[in-house]
Amino acid sequence: MNRIKVINEPSELVPMLRAVDTPVKREVLKEVTLEWKTADEIEKKYGPEGREATVFFEKMKLVETRWLSTNGQYPEKSYHTYYTSFSINAQWPVYEISDVLAAAMMGEEEYSQVEAKILEQIGKDGKFSGDVAEALGLSSTMLKSLVRRSVKMDYRGHRIEPIREA
Repeated sequence: MNRIKVINEPSELVPMLRAVDTPVKREVLKEVTLEWKTADEIEKKYGPEGREATVFFEKMKLVETRWLSTNGQYPEKSYHTYYTSFSINAQWPVYEISDVLAAAMMGEEEYSQVEAKILEQIGKDGKFSGDVAEALGLSSTMLKSLVRRSVKMDYRGHRIEPIREA
């Protein structure tokens, strides 16, 4: 089945840019594009960073999952890319796209500090995104881009909420 991801909002570019920001992520994405792979198979080949890539892809909704029986043992979660192609509408104001690119290309150390500030603002119950943007002095586009980069929080409507482990 052909599934096309249509990107209409600038901050939706962040997951795509972050999905290929390291050689391991690029290779894992290629692997799960070709066939279903379990996290264990990926970790054997790429190490812990490979497993982290699958978690990232799942949070970013770039992969679908299913339970796969391997070697007669318990079923394992396996991953495959959800989309076969992307359609990007790339006409945005410079100030918006510059926020998106800045958030996507921000170094890990700097991003960790900003992510911690956002997590502190939202607490364990979440918070309205406008209040967080105002408190941190960020544009709504920058905040959206930073949240979309994180595997620790996500948007639920106009609220930012921490992701609770299942």
